[in-house]
Amino acid sequence: MHPAYPQIKKMSPLFVVADLEQSLNFYRQNLGFEIDFRYEDFYAGIIKDGFSIHLKLGYSAIKNRVSNSDDEHIDLTFEITGINDFFEVIKTLPVTIIQPLRQMPYGTEFYIADPDGYTLAFLE
Repeated sequence: MHPAYPQIKKMSPLFVVADLEQSLNFYRQNLGFEIDFRYEDFYAGIIKDGFSIHLKLGYSAIKNRVSNSDDEHIDLTFEITGINDFFEVIKTLPVTIIQPLRQMPYGTEFYIADPDGYTLAFLE
């Protein structure tokens, strides 16, 4: 490794969202994220367990995002513990389940969609 390469301390995927408040509420109420920061009325960072996602208000291509769910296109994967219990909670929430809980050769997983059609996978 080259000595000038920096140490990566954190990475944050950026999702373009159609309604910032709706997205903030979705991630806070359904997935337990907290607001890390807000910048004016179009940008925010959310955080959970040291991991963050940035949300930016913009024109979201929801049609394209929804068509991606047909072929199990995944935008972000969370590796978690307690997936069976968490899936039972998810089933009680106003969340779109793309792929129900299933056992795969690499682990147990399920997928949900956020308000903008991003597919979020949960894996144990």
